Amino acid sequence: MSRQLERLLEIDRLIRSRERQTQVSLAQTLEVSERTIRNDVNFLRDRYDAPLEYDRNQGWYYTDSNWRLPTIPVTQGELFALTLGARMLESYSGSIYQIQLRETIERIAERLPEQSVINLRQLAEERVHFRVGGEIQLNPEIWQALIEASERSQSVLMRYYSPKRQQISERIFDPYVLDIYRASNPYVWGYCHLREEVRQFRIDRIRKLEPTGQTFERREFDLQEKLKNSFQCEVGGKTYDVAIAFDAQTAPYITERQWHSTQRIETLADGSITLRFTASGLNDMKRWILGYGRGAIAKSPPELVKMLERETAQMARQNETGEFE
Repeated sequence: MSRQLERLLEIDRLIRSRERQTQVSLAQTLEVSERTIRNDVNFLRDRYDAPLEYDRNQGWYYTDSNWRLPTIPVTQGELFALTLGARMLESYSGSIYQIQLRETIERIAERLPEQSVINLRQLAEERVHFRVGGEIQLNPEIWQALIEASERSQSVLMRYYSPKRQQISERIFDPYVLDIYRASNPYVWGYCHLREEVRQFRIDRIRKLEPTGQTFERREFDLQEKLKNSFQCEVGGKTYDVAIAFDAQTAPYITERQWHSTQRIETLADGSITLRFTASGLNDMKRWILGYGRGAIAKSPPELVKMLERETAQMARQNETGEFE
């Protein structure tokens, strides 16, 4: 079920309640913009011929109380897919949408026989398990504030923690789009007034957001173009022609995945391979290569080779002394 469809069902329920409903009250209850509610009401009128009228004293009401929103069929497979999706989101994003997802599933489950619902829940909980690496801590209020500010094109005052500098900075920020990498690396892209350029920020490092009351006009920005040459999370900077050798034991773990859109793989007689691609992001490349230990050797560019030489030499010294340098 789409988010819009879920809203339509809730709007229908609220309008039929005894409480007076306005565009403002519906937007507040559903935690969306008034523009979204206006579009949903127009959709009900245009697509489903809903007899909706507005009266200053009565609010939104149906001129024909016998009118009903068409029944939405839900199959067992669709409910199972939604249940799995909910569990996956809970694993990755904690409690951000946990309550909303569970309530949605409960409403949809009402359209299926009780035994079917029980069986699907048992299957989802006992036979499918989701695991993540290091769990992130997302503030639900900050997450929702970013979504609303992006939707309404509103600037925010952002307090952001930099782990590299171990400092908190403050800046005016225009949020454009949220970018989730591998489900557990949440970023937001937008215009940073402090640096006067479009930048990305880790959402879980945002300590506080406050609306400025100012709207912004989006500068020309193409996220796909921005990410085209990146490697993993590191974006921007100079691009390099990268070549990494992997021994025969490690090669099968490399060939089974697509690591970059420009990648080419050369297989040698002894079973080893050379992975080549063109991308930016040497720091992420360095960390990725180190994860394969002695099974990987950087061949180019020279900058990457030097970075790995310095890193491994320092690691060796630290392992010998037992102390950080």
